Amino acid sequence: MEIDGWSQTLGAAPLLAIAAGAIALILVLVIRFKLHAFLTLVLVSLLTAFATGIPSGDIVDVLLDGFGGTLASVALLVGLGAMLGKLIENSGGATVLAETMIRVFGEKRAPLALGIASLLMGFPMFFDAGLVVMLPIVFAVAARLGGPVLLYAMPSAVAFSAMHVFVPPHPGPVTATELYGANLGMVLLIGLVCAVPTFYLTGVLWGRVTARKFPFTLAQVGGVFGGGSDEPVANPPKVGTVIAVLLLPMVLIFLNTGLDFLRAAGSVDETATWYGVLSTLGTSAVALLISVLVALVVLGFRRGEHGTALEKIVDSSLGPICSVVLITGAGGMFGGVLRTSGIGDALSDVLGDLGLPLILAAYVIAVVMRLAQGSATVALVTAAGLMAPAVAAAGYSPGQIAAITVATAAGSVFASHVNDSGFWLVGRLLNMDVATTLRTWTVQQTLESVIGFLIAGALFLVF
Repeated sequence: MEIDGWSQTLGAAPLLAIAAGAIALILVLVIRFKLHAFLTLVLVSLLTAFATGIPSGDIVDVLLDGFGGTLASVALLVGLGAMLGKLIENSGGATVLAETMIRVFGEKRAPLALGIASLLMGFPMFFDAGLVVMLPIVFAVAARLGGPVLLYAMPSAVAFSAMHVFVPPHPGPVTATELYGANLGMVLLIGLVCAVPTFYLTGVLWGRVTARKFPFTLAQVGGVFGGGSDEPVANPPKVGTVIAVLLLPMVLIFLNTGLDFLRAAGSVDETATWYGVLSTLGTSAVALLISVLVALVVLGFRRGEHGTALEKIVDSSLGPICSVVLITGAGGMFGGVLRTSGIGDALSDVLGDLGLPLILAAYVIAVVMRLAQGSATVALVTAAGLMAPAVAAAGYSPGQIAAITVATAAGSVFASHVNDSGFWLVGRLLNMDVATTLRTWTVQQTLESVIGFLIAGALFLVF
């Protein structure tokens, strides 16, 4: 949020010190004093706004803008995703699909199977939307096999993250592609080359490590979407029906992302009426709404669930996600305060002349921006916008420019922590406290960033 007539007078050093102090305060209040994360984030956001010199008359607007901007997308996605997940779980569909996957792939390969399914779904679906759709299946498999939740959840979550970060037509890499003037097809190719091995190393293998260190099961901690019932469900749906319901939002979202891909390539006219209608139907929230309505019919009415009983099933999905939504919104509030404070502009000025190779400089700028203000999109756009003139003047080949684009995207995902709304979303959906989320998800995001950069850097040298 920009404030008319106000500019930041503090330099990069004091702004960084304030940001570091705010993050440290959040960790102390949540971990040491056990203050609820929602209260902590709101309090620290307010204190940070005062400390960075944001005009007192605008502070509330800044807080609400950050909170509301995050909830505008997250609340709809998590709420609709929870409804869809509850309908799948209550109908017995999650258990049916979990048992089918175990029978086809075997118990030992179940985490890998979940991850591969998430990779495919993650091509068109945004990270948060894909996660809330896939988690009921993850929890059902975890409940069926009785193993550690992270063994099954980490590959799936990482698959969605890797696809969202590295691969067009997701908005981050597409925006960076346009800023750098890169070839979209080359970015797609290099993004996939980065995403797949990164998923396996930091999702499947790291998932095994985290499961050994934190072997909590679904029975011990519960889950937002349940995890299946020990009692058999009468008249469960066929596995093909469950797969079709899960694929529906993916197909609709793929419609939208495919149109974005064609628009960026200059193949379609974005002002056409048909383009606007199809794009609307393919947005994540609308796609999930349509999917929930379809699920009400095929997983509810057709199985004999009617009226008040079906309404109660859907309503019961919203209570458990209240904390997730509020904490995620408060995380967006904190990140919004950091962005409004001007820390991004100050850091850009300092980091603009690093004297590093361009691909490394782009990565470092994205990393620092990510650590400072939390938003991967802001980190990526800022770094790409800052480095684009230098990259254009360097005379690189199309392959090298595409590699720089993906390397910048890798920097934007580095070390998700308390100023990132995604950190709170993952932690709360998986019922992890802050310390556990830091030691699992934050480390994973760091590994994902570094490995992605190393692969992009190696491809840069090849091209």
